[in-house]
This record gives sequence, C-alpha cells and structure tokens, in this order.
Amino acid sequence: MTVVLEHTAMLDVDSLLAQASEQTGGLTDFGPGNYREALHVLFDALAREANLSAQGVRLLHGKLLAQLVNRLVIQEYCRCHPEILQERIEDPLVIVGLPRTGTTLLQRMLATDARFHSAAWWETRYPAPLPGEGVRDAGQRIARAKEEVAQMIQFIPDILAIHPLDAMQADEEFMLMEHSFMCAMDSYVNVPTYTAWRERQDQTPVYAYLKTMLQFLQWQKRLRGEPPAQRWVLKTPQHLHAVEVLFQAFPGAQVVLTHRDPTQTIPSMASMAHTLWKLYADAPEAEAVGRQWSGQLQRATAHAMAVRDRMPADRFLDVRFEDTVRDPFGVVESVYRFAGMPLTDTARAGMQAWMDGNPRNQRAAHAYAPEQFGLSQAQIERDFAAYRARHVNPA
Repeated sequence: MTVVLEHTAMLDVDSLLAQASEQTGGLTDFGPGNYREALHVLFDALAREANLSAQGVRLLHGKLLAQLVNRLVIQEYCRCHPEILQERIEDPLVIVGLPRTGTTLLQRMLATDARFHSAAWWETRYPAPLPGEGVRDAGQRIARAKEEVAQMIQFIPDILAIHPLDAMQADEEFMLMEHSFMCAMDSYVNVPTYTAWRERQDQTPVYAYLKTMLQFLQWQKRLRGEPPAQRWVLKTPQHLHAVEVLFQAFPGAQVVLTHRDPTQTIPSMASMAHTLWKLYADAPEAEAVGRQWSGQLQRATAHAMAVRDRMPADRFLDVRFEDTVRDPFGVVESVYRFAGMPLTDTARAGMQAWMDGNPRNQRAAHAYAPEQFGLSQAQIERDFAAYRARHVNPA
C-alpha cells in the first residue's frame, strides 16, 4: 500500500487530462462518451484494490496518457477532415469467442487476403500520428511498436506461448476499445469494483467510438496508398459481452463464433491475465484472477447465446477450435462461403505462405494448471454446463 500512496498521484484524472492537452499543443476536445466518469471509477479502484507496484503506476500512467492524447488527436483530425466520418464500415466479418479458441490463427489467415482490411498491432497501439508525423508516414509509430513488443517479450518471455505478439501482424481491436476507458482493464490489474461498474454500463458509446477509430484507420490506409478492401476482419473476445451492440454499430456485420471446451480455455486465460497482472502489481493473487475471469466469461457466453437466439441464424457461423487446428483451410472455406466471398487461388496462396512462416509447432508450450488459479475441471464444467451442452458436447 505504501507504493500506492506514494505513486498514485500520477493517476489523477484532472492532472492526466491536463497533461494530454499540454502534449497536444493545447487541444481540449477529447470526443464523446463518459470517459471522465470511467477514469474516476478506474482510478479509485486502482488506489484501493490493485496493489500497484511503482512500475505498474508508471506503465499505467503512460498507457492512459497515450490513449487520452490519441483521443485529442483523432478528434482534431475528424474536425479538420470531416470526410473521415464518412468512411464506410458497415459489414465487418467479426471473429468472436472465448480466449484461446483459435481466433488469432483465423484472423491472421484472413488478413493476408487484400480484400480484407485489418488492424495490425502497431495500429491498435498507435492509431493516431505522433508529433511531427503525418498520416501518410507511420514510420515512427511502427518503430515504437516494434520496440515495445521486443520489450514485452524480454520482460515476459512466456507471452509468446500465450499470444504470438507481432507489431506488424493483425491483432485484436481490444486496444482501440480501451480508448473509451470502459473496457476490460482487469486484463492488466485487479479492479473488481471498476469491473462491476463497467458491466452495468451501456456499451453503445464504446462501439460508436470503435467505429470512429476504424474509420480513422481506414482513412489513413487510403492516404498511405494501401489498396481498398471490401470489408474489415475484426476479432476480440470482448464482443461476447455486447454482441447486440456490435450489430447496432455495424448493421451488416457477420459473426464467426469460435468454440473450445472452457475447461481448456478458462485456465489458459487466467494464466495469461495473471502474467499481465505481474507487470503492474506486487504479488497479484492467482486465485483472484481465476475467480474473476471464470465468472466474467461465464456471464459473457450466457449473454452471447441469449442474443444469438434472438437474431437471425444466418448472422452467425460456428467454428470449432479443433477443426481450425486440424483443417485450417477447410474452416477458411466455410468462412468464405458464410461471407459470400470466393476463396481465390491468390488468397489461398497468401494464407499458405503465412502459415509456412508462422508454424504453430514452433511456439513454446503454454504450461499451466487450473488449480494454480483456484479452479477445477468439475467447477468449470458446472459453471459452463449450458455452453458446453450446446457447443462442446451437443446431443
């Protein structure tokens, strides 16, 4: 607690907003949404619950400040270039599922097809130009992103066994959604009161701002001379919590639901979250990670199943993790049929080249046990009984 008292002055809402404004030469319009309330709730939880280390405070300060700066810069670009908000993004193909269900493999295969736009990790980390950098030249942002990824791998060598980080490859829009400050901060820190508050909030502003950020990225791609694409391919487990809002923001979206037994995915996700908590906190409690993430994902899958039952069946495609690993091109073919797009020889060759360059068998094994996180197979089977009956062991 001493560290928190000494260092959380860095995590003050008014101070952080002022610093962001100063860094952008006096910009003050952070855009829409209840970002200020979200930050107040978050900072209160950080001070009381997260047991942050001095390193954690510095990292979070830098992360949140950068996101506020991005908001200011993006809002200014939208003011100066109103055509940004006319960019059409109506019908993304969205890969949604529990963590550790093959979503990264599937997204990165599809992202090799030039008919899909996707956001590389560097774009989700640095969506807005840095000082002195134009939208047509992203060299500084790419260089910083590569350096950060290298540092993360150095500090957390196990991260590559959990998630294949690469600054240049397609990744989740999760970091874009974080700019609303109503996203899953418990991926990084133990903030249960903030999590409970966030789960009570309307997620519409989160998705409205996500769409704005994607429009901004698409506009930049055009100015950089990248070929136009037919649609976006997106993915993040975060959408399980708000599938209906996803469809409101993107009326033509199609959702690929990925499935794997939660007895495999939940302990793996707990391991990943606990690994990240160690970056920010002193001795984070492994059982707290397991308890929180198991509960969250249980609620998320139940919500997603209920929303799906109320919507037309042709908006969803089910994909099993085992099929993605065993026969990735068979799964890809089903995705293209679902999307109403031909799988061309060029696209197939690009995917094969990517797979040849990114073999799964060269990744280190991800070692963990449910008991490390206060979980058991029997408990997970019980908690996810409805989901497992429907998608893992259907009658």
